[in-house]
Amino acid sequence: MIVLVTGGSGCGKSTWAEKLIQTLPEEKRVYVATMQVYDRESELRVERHRKQRADKGFRTVECEKDLAGAPIEDGSTVLLEDLVNLTANEMFDGGDPERIAPALRMLAARSRHLVMVTNDLFSDGAEYSPSVQEYLRCLAEINRQAAEMADCVAEVVYSIPVSLKGELPCV
Repeated sequence: MIVLVTGGSGCGKSTWAEKLIQTLPEEKRVYVATMQVYDRESELRVERHRKQRADKGFRTVECEKDLAGAPIEDGSTVLLEDLVNLTANEMFDGGDPERIAPALRMLAARSRHLVMVTNDLFSDGAEYSPSVQEYLRCLAEINRQAAEMADCVAEVVYSIPVSLKGELPCV
């Protein structure tokens, strides 16, 4: 099963994705963390996520870039958190965002289950610099490709999952 989870900031998408993973077989449960830690705010966010998934049977793999090179065993149940950070890291920190979609397809083929988390950054209507506009275009394309390969796409609104594609898994 492949699931893409999206929603706004702080809407409960990570919590719902972790609950979904909890309903799946526990062996080889992997949390792929993509956030680069730059400041105290990001340290606190990482710590909150670590506490949230403590005692849930995850092995954490830090992977800020080059998803294809992440040490993930075949047959794992994978929670990828998140496409937004991975895309930004590849674009703005010496990586190559063109390698993300092929890496997602490879990871999906190797995983027993794959749950990918992304974020809705496209609806505030503000004007952005050309580099941010390019980032948003790139992220939209990665999200499109992830949604295309997903069996289910869920948008989490106020902690409530809404199906955009396929049937919602029972959580």
